[in-house]
Amino acid sequence: METQSSLTRRKFLSTSTKTTALGLLASGLPAGWLGAQTSGEAPESPNVNFGIIALTDCSPIIIAHEKGLFKKYGINSTVTKGASWAAIRDSLSNGDIQATHMLLGMPIASTMGLGGAPKKPMIAPWILNRNGQSISLASSLKGKVAADPKALKPLVDAAKAKGSPMSFAMTFPPGTHAMWLRYWLAAGGIHPGDAAGAGADISLITIPPPQMVANMQAGKMDGFCVGEPWNGKAIKDEIGFTAINTQDIWKDHPEKVCAFTEEFAAKNPKTVKAVLKALHEASVWLDKMDNRPEQAKIVSAPTYINCPPEAILPRLQGKYDMGDGRKVRDPNYMIFSDRNCNYPQLKYGKWWLTQLRRWGFTEGAPDYEGIAKQVMRSDIYEEAMKEIGYAHGGASKEKDTFFDGGVFDPAGDMEAYAASFSVKTIKG
Repeated sequence: METQSSLTRRKFLSTSTKTTALGLLASGLPAGWLGAQTSGEAPESPNVNFGIIALTDCSPIIIAHEKGLFKKYGINSTVTKGASWAAIRDSLSNGDIQATHMLLGMPIASTMGLGGAPKKPMIAPWILNRNGQSISLASSLKGKVAADPKALKPLVDAAKAKGSPMSFAMTFPPGTHAMWLRYWLAAGGIHPGDAAGAGADISLITIPPPQMVANMQAGKMDGFCVGEPWNGKAIKDEIGFTAINTQDIWKDHPEKVCAFTEEFAAKNPKTVKAVLKALHEASVWLDKMDNRPEQAKIVSAPTYINCPPEAILPRLQGKYDMGDGRKVRDPNYMIFSDRNCNYPQLKYGKWWLTQLRRWGFTEGAPDYEGIAKQVMRSDIYEEAMKEIGYAHGGASKEKDTFFDGGVFDPAGDMEAYAASFSVKTIKG
């Protein structure tokens, strides 16, 4: 039998909880936040500063922020636009930002201490998007080169023989754009050089994404690989055209990730999972095609991409004007959730390591399995999705086929695969 004092105390606690809940709602915090807090599920570090680069594929972070999805899961989000990928990496490393939009190759390179950066273990428990990048060439090459890089080879050879090699830009040496450009050039018999540029048939330079168009306009490059909207803008400004889209090199290839330092993730597992849950909702929203006009409008803001919505939207809808007379309705446009998009596949980490090996970024064979498992944290992804009842597609062991007929078998010999390419620079 309850005493009067216990009844009074129970009533007080109930009233206090209701009062606190009303206060949270009045302050703008989500209704479910209190339950998460009292059940021990609240984020350990609710204030999260997210880094982005001005590219369309930062959209899941922007939408989760703008639509209140981070707040729904107890995250007070801030979004900070970085000037370059190196700046983003450094901001994550030093703790100025806690999570970031990042090229897939970057957390792998930072974990290994490659590319001149201090060794800083990072994790990628979430793939933000697939597809949607392009290789663009200067207008002077229209009618001479399209999707087949073999057509570029004689032009490259002639320029090299004259002592003025053709110049191509990517956004970060071990990043995705660098690897798509390297793979494409090499498929045409053109050597892009090793990690230090040795043995190159062309000059390979690093340019931040928003500066690509201006640099091509200034005559500093013959081509570049970057994400949208900068390929589309090169066409709109009549200074270049799209030779090939990256989904035509490798359909449904991984692209950007949401990355954290390994240290932050270890100390803040609930925070990381809360971020992934919000990104899931944002990504599902993004892959409803009726939402893409609104997406383009939101991400076009000066604080984000700073580019007109009409320059962003067509390629998000798979409408590709290649700028040289070719017009394509591509079903393999950029995706954010569909086709098990977000699962951090171990095989993608392993493939990346084969390319770092192929191009001399590593001295000797890397620990393919170990490093891929360290970075591609499917365990965190699976836990977060289980908690919200989302049935993902799981790990894939399927082989991947590339536009040149190359096949990557994730169950195969990684060293043999890296060495199988005719154009390569393997060290040690």
